Amino acid sequence: MPESHPLSSPSKSVLRQSALNIRGDAHRALGPEAASAIADHFLADVWASVAKKDVPLTVSGYFPIRSEADPLPLLGELGHLGAICALPRVAGAELPLTFHVWEPGSTTQKGPFGTRVPPRDAPLLVPDIVLVPMLAFDLVGMRLGYGGGFYDRTLEKLRDEGDCLAVGIAYAAQERDELPHDSYDEQLDWVVTEMGCRRFERTRA
Repeated sequence: MPESHPLSSPSKSVLRQSALNIRGDAHRALGPEAASAIADHFLADVWASVAKKDVPLTVSGYFPIRSEADPLPLLGELGHLGAICALPRVAGAELPLTFHVWEPGSTTQKGPFGTRVPPRDAPLLVPDIVLVPMLAFDLVGMRLGYGGGFYDRTLEKLRDEGDCLAVGIAYAAQERDELPHDSYDEQLDWVVTEMGCRRFERTRA
């Protein structure tokens, strides 16, 4: 039975390698069809619940690295639906991410950690929806990342300044009953996998 109190942060490092292995197995087993299924579920549930007829929403995705679930087909669909798409850039250590306009399929540059980022002169924007990669997620919408804290700092800033929806993109196999978390960890609003969508009630300030 899961413990009722948060687990200490050192145990996160113990979980990361096993979570990476599980994600890698899912990535190899499911193939590119998973990205199409994730896009379909997002559009049917998340997008249907937030899209506005007269106000285009801004959606930041990410360029997948290693075995991350791929949001690029989803960004392509959102672009066709009139969303303004973006990709994040790392502004510096201990800083929130910045977001820059990017049209799906257009030019990118090499970024840190093996990802791709928009050109430096791409306009900045503030996203309404942030698609978030991860190693694992749990039953209350907490996420296990790589340990850099970029998304937690970013979501905290965005939520302090206004409303922002954090949508985790993952494989169903990445789900855990409970993950260790700290006071600075930000909760997801949704997780979308190849199996469907799960919405979470945000309980953390």
